[in-house]
Amino acid sequence: MDIAQLRRQGRKYLSESEVKTILKDYGIKTTNFTLINRDQIESLEINFPVAVKVCSSDIIHKTDVGGVFLNVKSREELRECYDLITSRFPGASVLVEPMEKPGIEVIVGLIKDRTFGMSIMFGIGGVLTELYNDVSFRLVPLNRLDAEEMIDEIKAQKLFHGFRNIKTDRNSLIDLLVKVSRFGVELEDHINQLDLNPIFVRENDTIVIDAKLVLEPVN
Repeated sequence: MDIAQLRRQGRKYLSESEVKTILKDYGIKTTNFTLINRDQIESLEINFPVAVKVCSSDIIHKTDVGGVFLNVKSREELRECYDLITSRFPGASVLVEPMEKPGIEVIVGLIKDRTFGMSIMFGIGGVLTELYNDVSFRLVPLNRLDAEEMIDEIKAQKLFHGFRNIKTDRNSLIDLLVKVSRFGVELEDHINQLDLNPIFVRENDTIVIDAKLVLEPVN
């Protein structure tokens, strides 16, 4: 994917499928998504329930505009969701992915500061992000020690140390933070902001569920 070319074309955002494709290139675990057309629904090899989403570089906040359907349980429901999305958002793609086993929800982001450069953010994610504002920041690049310190700086850090026997794969979370840091270093010229939220930290892995990326404008 030629991000520089996309910027020159005037693109402001990447679509969810584009962001997740780049994440996979960096070894970051994300959902097993598929872009579909209506004719593929009957033969689609996927286990229900699924999430069905509008996928477009012009739509950054999908839930806010009614472009996300969760826990879709059958092909009939999938067809209904497909038709709703394509009628509401003509020309947009439709993304389908399995509903993932939940975990502790966190957010990881990259933010470009005009003075200090690219920084990485970590905190409690999902719908609680703005409520708790429980986050830590570092400038990139990160090493593993930096990532561990970020996790331990938030108020909810006990969740990643076995609090009330909650099992989380702390090592995979550290690994994700280091990989996102490398993402930010190598693509710094092209990225204005990256938002990975929610990320599920589970007993045996960490997986990115949703992803948004704002491109740096061409001067």
